[in-house]
Amino acid sequence: MRWASLALGDSLTAGYGLSNEDGFTKQLEAALNEAGVRATVVNGGVSGDTSAGGLARADWLLSDKPSLVIVELGANDALRGLEPADTRRNLDALVAKIKTFGARVLVAGMLAPPNLGRDYAAEFNPIFPDVAKAHKVALYPFFLDGVAADPALNQADGIHPNAKGVSVIVQRMLPVLLKTLGESQ
Repeated sequence: MRWASLALGDSLTAGYGLSNEDGFTKQLEAALNEAGVRATVVNGGVSGDTSAGGLARADWLLSDKPSLVIVELGANDALRGLEPADTRRNLDALVAKIKTFGARVLVAGMLAPPNLGRDYAAEFNPIFPDVAKAHKVALYPFFLDGVAADPALNQADGIHPNAKGVSVIVQRMLPVLLKTLGESQ
């Protein structure tokens, strides 16, 4: 079976500052194929996108009927200090919509930047596990796990991973993704 996958996200998915081959979707596709899973991963990332933007473009992205959708949105919501309740509503609606298309879903979580304070983080950080649990879909708790704040794994802006950082993300996410696909090894 060939898995037609869609990574729906922001600049982290789009591969901001990276060559096509060094970006998340190409590295993920290569890792899946290396693990023996025939997969194509479509890059549905748009730099600067928010959860509202992802929800707005979901219908046309889902029209190709992917069998798996990785939802990596929310970073820009937090960076802009948008209301966590709005982010929650958007992600909840997005996951519900994806499920109506029959696709499996992996929610890739995000954490609020520390400069927004504890109250914001307390409201924002639980969104991703809560949405995944409510819809009974897979969760990768923090997309930038092992990469955030490590200068060796990020571009000069300190926000976007470099090629090595993307490789860390892919290797850490791969076991969760394989389990989601029923391809655990």
